[in-house]
Amino acid sequence: MSVALLTLLLVMVVAMLLRTPIAFAMLAGGIAYLAVKGQDMGLAAEQVLNGLYNSYVLLAVPLFVLAANLMNAGTISERLFEFSRLLVGRMRGGLAQVDILVSVIFSGMSGSAIADAAGPGLVTIKQMLKKPEYTPGFAGAVVVASATIGPIIPPSIPMVIYALVSGTSVGALFLGGVVPGLLMALMLMLGVHLIATKRNMPKDDPIPLREVPGIVLRGILPLTLPVVLLTGIYTGAFTPTEAAAVAALHALILAGVVYRAFSPQALFAVTLESLRSSAVITLIIASAYLLNYAFAAEGVPALLAQWVASLNLSPLGFLLLVNALFLVLGCFLDVSVMLLVFVPMLIPAARLLGIDLVHFGVVVVVNMMIGLVTPPFGMLLFVTNALTGIPLKDMVREGLPFTALLIVALLLMTLFPQIVLWLPQTMGYVTGK
Repeated sequence: MSVALLTLLLVMVVAMLLRTPIAFAMLAGGIAYLAVKGQDMGLAAEQVLNGLYNSYVLLAVPLFVLAANLMNAGTISERLFEFSRLLVGRMRGGLAQVDILVSVIFSGMSGSAIADAAGPGLVTIKQMLKKPEYTPGFAGAVVVASATIGPIIPPSIPMVIYALVSGTSVGALFLGGVVPGLLMALMLMLGVHLIATKRNMPKDDPIPLREVPGIVLRGILPLTLPVVLLTGIYTGAFTPTEAAAVAALHALILAGVVYRAFSPQALFAVTLESLRSSAVITLIIASAYLLNYAFAAEGVPALLAQWVASLNLSPLGFLLLVNALFLVLGCFLDVSVMLLVFVPMLIPAARLLGIDLVHFGVVVVVNMMIGLVTPPFGMLLFVTNALTGIPLKDMVREGLPFTALLIVALLLMTLFPQIVLWLPQTMGYVTGK
């Protein structure tokens, strides 16, 4: 390892330990690298600006963030909750099952795990805590676990970022996430059923028949968004990037015009919050371009590919190694950092072993979503704790079975690539081997 690269890592780690925002810690490391190498400091701005301005797909990120925030500001979460109660509320542990189904539906609209936890998740926690059979820890654990489905079923902000660094088709990645997302939901519903049966948790109260048509009518309009997005993308009416704009417009019309759920002042507040969130993501991406330049200049991706080749790993062995790596890193690092810094270094090795990059991308993103629920820095745990006051230790303890089930789902899609690739191959986005 060169002195310049060692300086980069040292400056970045020290900055993070001093609680400097991640983007600025990465930028500081990159600038320190240029200083030690004696290169022009203007190279930092060049790498950042070239990367951002040449990335059309990046436009999807702020628009999907805006769409999610618009839906959470309106009454869409509540409408989806009532609709899901109608479908699965009479199962054992009904409210927990409702939360998982709501997450599946909401994931087809937002592409963000945090938006899922902060919107529909908060609604279901409030309902569960009204019944003594649901402990606060259990309620929080179910919401945190089910929110991981959000970025797996399309649309997905992490998959857009992965497409940015890998050159993979966004449409293929979106299709690749459908079956894995449903598999994760099925595993979580099985877990809830087993726990609810053991603890004798109640079924939800029956819904009077006269209320059913109204619930269906109120819930059916939000369900049109995933249909519009996926139909538009896969018929060629618009690109996945343009789909983000369609999602934002659809959410604005639905929540603001049809439901009249917020005032112009509330719309301004939602837009401002979306700008803040998008700025954070964009700063991290910008800083990552500088780091990636440094790693590429030092030949790190090529060296890593050579090292993997020297291990004589099979494609499955490499994927299992990647799983182990990201499950550990996910306990400590932000998803954007892992996607933008570590994934580009692993892609050459994946190509060398003949691993389909759509399969690799979905597996990597699922890994990172599991990282959002694992201590000590599981972001979803902290978000749910901040919104509800449920102690972190209670959510971690109650969430262990759900985390285990998510890892089982991850292993299944690692062992059987067709779980990911069947739908993209069927739609002609991926050529079967």
